[in-house]
Amino acid sequence: MTQIKDLHPRLVWEQFDAITRVPRPSKREEQIIEFLIAFAKQHSLEWQRDDIGNVVIRKPATAGYENHQTVILQSHMDMVCEKNSDVQFDFLTEPIKTKIDGDWVKAEGTTLGADCGIGMAAAMAMLIDPEVEHGPLEALFTVDEETGLTGAFNLGEGMLKGKYLINLDSEDEGEIFIGCAGGVDTVATYKCEREAAPAGYNFYRFDVSNLLGGHSGDDIDKGRANSNKIVARLMYEAQSAYDARLSYIDGGNLRNAIPREAYIVVGVPADKSEAFCQRCTQFIGEVKAEFAETEPEMHLSLSETAAVDTVFTTSSQSALIGALIGVANGVLAMSASVKGLVETSTNLASVKCPDAESVVVTTSQRSSSESAKLCAKQTVEAVFLLSGAEVEHSDGYPGWSPDVNSHLLHATVESYERLFNTQPRVRAVHAGLECGLFLEKYPHLEMVSFGPTIRGVHSPDERLEIPTVDKFWRLLCDVVKNI
Repeated sequence: MTQIKDLHPRLVWEQFDAITRVPRPSKREEQIIEFLIAFAKQHSLEWQRDDIGNVVIRKPATAGYENHQTVILQSHMDMVCEKNSDVQFDFLTEPIKTKIDGDWVKAEGTTLGADCGIGMAAAMAMLIDPEVEHGPLEALFTVDEETGLTGAFNLGEGMLKGKYLINLDSEDEGEIFIGCAGGVDTVATYKCEREAAPAGYNFYRFDVSNLLGGHSGDDIDKGRANSNKIVARLMYEAQSAYDARLSYIDGGNLRNAIPREAYIVVGVPADKSEAFCQRCTQFIGEVKAEFAETEPEMHLSLSETAAVDTVFTTSSQSALIGALIGVANGVLAMSASVKGLVETSTNLASVKCPDAESVVVTTSQRSSSESAKLCAKQTVEAVFLLSGAEVEHSDGYPGWSPDVNSHLLHATVESYERLFNTQPRVRAVHAGLECGLFLEKYPHLEMVSFGPTIRGVHSPDERLEIPTVDKFWRLLCDVVKNI
């Protein structure tokens, strides 16, 4: 059976195969950092590591290209660690189990890590490929892009010397990105009071699973269901119609992923149980019909469960569920200047109970407009404050404003047209990239972002389209040769 390291271009796939064998969760990048340093030493390449853990590996120009400007190849070393609920997998110790499925490379029940492992692989391949002609190269590998852009925020002084930066963290072959949204997280913490479960109640577990999920930037406009919203909808109705009492709620995992799974444990009086179960059956049919076009594999289920000891007080329950219903989710505004681009959005990412008396709700807001990002943050904050939560925000990160006159952009477009006899799309992306932070530290940089086609990012459905990796590699080689 063909292994991914045997695919073409072989040198790129060999590096990607090696990367998939190294655990690299966000904020736990120790092993991949040592892997990169060992790679540099093995190939006698200059390397540098800053205090936060970012690594730069440098390679001199090939003969005849010594006077070319230095090109920076940038990718992040961490990966989103998501798995299906029925899969046993330890992201801190186990290698990703890859497989080939037609024209796609996938993982078995987990995220693949092509975001941004394939970008890392391309940069590493270029550092060791004797056939590629290029000026001086710097390959920058940053930490913790996925959960806070920590590496880009804390990039050490003097890490970069180049003028042109190619970000290798894009997911649509044939598209060249020259701008991205900025973002901020809004986290609400509820101090929920609990009391003894009422007598004469039957308890049930309602599950939402098998949603598509996806990237909360790239996929927010695709009409996909949010598992946290679905369980909140049921609970909001049940508490008034059936005197339902909430014992537990859990949904989503990552701030930058549309939540795929959620469940609640809820009790109703015994004399209302039959009506409640009938309503749940009806509710399941309604929600499946609502999302029939965008969530074909959606699974909703109700099952009876053992009695519980405690439930939220009615006031705590009402405040929490009211906020989950009321808080915005999805696209808030489309761009007036770039057709088809989401300008502003928000994602109800996760609802967690870290202890018996707390519920933590994590959301993220994105916008290509700083003022609209602030407004979205305030809109979400206001709902949580009105419902009695304590609210905190992350530091946020800036967007990257397009530069349509960039020499690097023009050179990249020319390379694409020459290689593939067609024009690429030049566009901005609603996802967050590290480019805005690099530009704050190095305002002279010219930047573009491109990559192969990746789908299902930030979910166990993540997959990398094999033929596009060759096109991605050929474009990269041509740009670094001719810039």
